[in-house]
Amino acid sequence: MCRHIAYLGPPVPLESLLVTPPHGLYRQSWAPRRQRYGTVNADGFGVGWYADGDLAPARYRRTGPIWGDQSFADLARVVRSGALLAAVRDATLAGADGEAAAAPFAAGPWLFSHNGAVKGWPGSLAALAEGLPPAELLAMEARCDSALVWAHALHRLRRGDAAGQALADTVLEVAEAAPASRLNLLLTDGDTITATAWGDTLWYRAEPGRGTVVASEPYDDDPHWREVPDRTLLAASPTDVLLTPLKEPPA
Repeated sequence: MCRHIAYLGPPVPLESLLVTPPHGLYRQSWAPRRQRYGTVNADGFGVGWYADGDLAPARYRRTGPIWGDQSFADLARVVRSGALLAAVRDATLAGADGEAAAAPFAAGPWLFSHNGAVKGWPGSLAALAEGLPPAELLAMEARCDSALVWAHALHRLRRGDAAGQALADTVLEVAEAAPASRLNLLLTDGDTITATAWGDTLWYRAEPGRGTVVASEPYDDDPHWREVPDRTLLAASPTDVLLTPLKEPPA
């Protein structure tokens, strides 16, 4: 469910990463090549990007499919950025939150996306929801599984955890509460990318001068793409990628 992508590198038009590639996120919304669950990602989309001199990213999100939004085509053609995160959505459950449930979620300098689904949602995470401070629970952008996963990761970031630790601990906590969940998380602050491969596909491409791309699946057939093993934490900069195995939660 869902496809997402993050990029760090030289400033480029958004369309060069999302629309122009033969198998870019735009096409993945109706014809993904490696998606294991679901076939169409038409329950909303979003893109967040960073502008020079502004720590807070801009976002453009919509409820419908990316291919039906003519304004996005114009925006992607003229906006340039050296850091972005974008996603197309296949909802876990139908809901009324619309645009608010479309990634990327945002707070401060952070952009976040979840590719996957929480098994047994919403009941499986009821106890975890009670563990969040009430103000943070009430501030959730939407009432979907991805928004609650983001609330837990953001709680850890706000208390000072490093990005990798925040995502790893969130994945293990959710996986323990809801076994068989798919928890591919993607996070950026405009300078780094952090991601988890947990139950679905994740790939990256890192080349000097071309930046780093982390995505649910390759957007072209460039031989430099590398698949991330399942149960792995990825930490990336514009020039480097580090992979660390993640442990399974206790049975």
